[in-house]
Amino acid sequence: MLWKVIGRTGVALAAGAAVFAGAVPASAASYSAFAFSRSGGQSQIYDFIDSATSSLDMTMYELEDATAVNDLIALENKGVTVRVVLDRQHQSANSSAYTALTGAGVGVVWSSSAFTYTHQKTITVDGTRSLILTGNLTSQYYATGRDYGVFDDDSRDVAAIEKVFAADYAGTSVTPSDGDHLLWSTTDSRSRLLSVINGATTTLDVEELEFSDSTVIEAIAAHAKAGVKVRVVLESPAGYSTEVAEIESAGGTVVGYSDPDGFYIHAKAIVADYGLSTQAVEAGSMNLSSNSLTNNRELGIILTGTGVAQPVASTIESTFANDYAGGTAA
Repeated sequence: MLWKVIGRTGVALAAGAAVFAGAVPASAASYSAFAFSRSGGQSQIYDFIDSATSSLDMTMYELEDATAVNDLIALENKGVTVRVVLDRQHQSANSSAYTALTGAGVGVVWSSSAFTYTHQKTITVDGTRSLILTGNLTSQYYATGRDYGVFDDDSRDVAAIEKVFAADYAGTSVTPSDGDHLLWSTTDSRSRLLSVINGATTTLDVEELEFSDSTVIEAIAAHAKAGVKVRVVLESPAGYSTEVAEIESAGGTVVGYSDPDGFYIHAKAIVADYGLSTQAVEAGSMNLSSNSLTNNRELGIILTGTGVAQPVASTIESTFANDYAGGTAA
C-alpha cells in the first residue's frame, strides 16, 4: 500500500473547526455534518483521523479504505495510541486492514459474538471528539453511495462512546449511556427513533437503506395519515413493497434508487419539522430493521431544535431534498 501525502485541507477541518477544539459541555458543544463525497476519498474523515495527537479509537463494520488504514498506521508510528474494533462477521472483507494494522503495532480486535453484527461506524480522537457515521470506510463504494457523517464534541456524548468502546475492545459487557444525544442498539434505538418520528408535527423526511421494522413503519404511516408531510427515500422500494404501500396509502410519498451499479442509498437519517422549533434530526448506523434495532451493536445521534443542531439538520435536509428529487416514484 502507498502512504498518503500528509497535509490535506479538508472541508470539515475548516468549516467545523470548533469540532476539533477540546471537549466541552452540552451548553457549549458544537455539531456539524457532511455528506460523503462521491468524487474519490473522504477528506473530512482523513483530516479528522490526522488530527489525533494522543489517541484514536475506531469501531468499524467494514474497513477497506487503504488511505484510512495508512493514516492509522502513520498515527501509530508517531506515538498516537490507535485501537480498532472490526466486525467479526466480516473478517474476509476486513482481513487486509486487520493484517496491515496489526503488523504495524496497532491494537485491533474482532467484535464480540454478543451481537449479530457490530455495525457501528465511529471514530473518536483524543478522547474529546467523535465522528458518527452512517457509512463504512469502504472506498470502492464512495463514488456511488449516499452516506453522512456527524461531528460531535459534547463531552458527555464522547465519554459515553468511549466507555462502550473500551468494553467492546476488552470483550466485556456494558450498558450504554445516551450521553446528551445518543441512541444505541441493542438498548434504546427503537424508542429513540420513535421519539423523533412521534415529535413530527408538519414534515417528516426519512432516508434509509432498510425499511422493515413494523413498529417504526407504523409510526411513520400514522403521522402521514394524521396530515404530516411524509417523504421517504429508499435504496430499493421493490424490496419493501408492503411497507411502501402502507406509507403511500396513509398519504406519504416514497421514491427510490434500484440500480446496484448506480446511485446507492446507504444512509440512515431522519429529519422532522425542518426549520421549526420542534425540529429533530437523527443519523447513525442503524437501519430500520428489527435485526439492526434489537440484535446489532449500533450507534446514532439525535439533535433537536434550531440552534446548534441547525448545521447538521441543514446538511442532511438539503442533501435529502436532492436525493428525493432525483428518485423514482415507488
